[in-house]
Amino acid sequence: MTEIVVLPHHEICPEGAVIEAEQGESVCEAMLRNDIAMEHACEMSCACTTCHVIVRKGFDSLEEADELEEDYLDKAWGLEPESRLSCQAQVGDTDLVVEIPRYTINHASERH
Repeated sequence: MTEIVVLPHHEICPEGAVIEAEQGESVCEAMLRNDIAMEHACEMSCACTTCHVIVRKGFDSLEEADELEEDYLDKAWGLEPESRLSCQAQVGDTDLVVEIPRYTINHASERH
């Protein structure tokens, strides 16, 4: 199992968390399985930016984002060089530290 440290986020994960992830599952799947309510408006189909995360440690261990993911990342709030859509970033054998950005662009969300 691979360890993912989720840094504190004011709404989604106020205390932060340390979770275990299975190799090959997405970061989003691992967070959801561990009761971290990560937004994923497109049901993890790489069609929005609501699951945007910044990989603070272990970024280079992830496979490169494909062109579709890159196109959506360009629309994400707070984009950084280590940004990924958590639904597309598949966990390998390297531990990760991820930060959930403070804001997300979700035209379907009723939370403001």
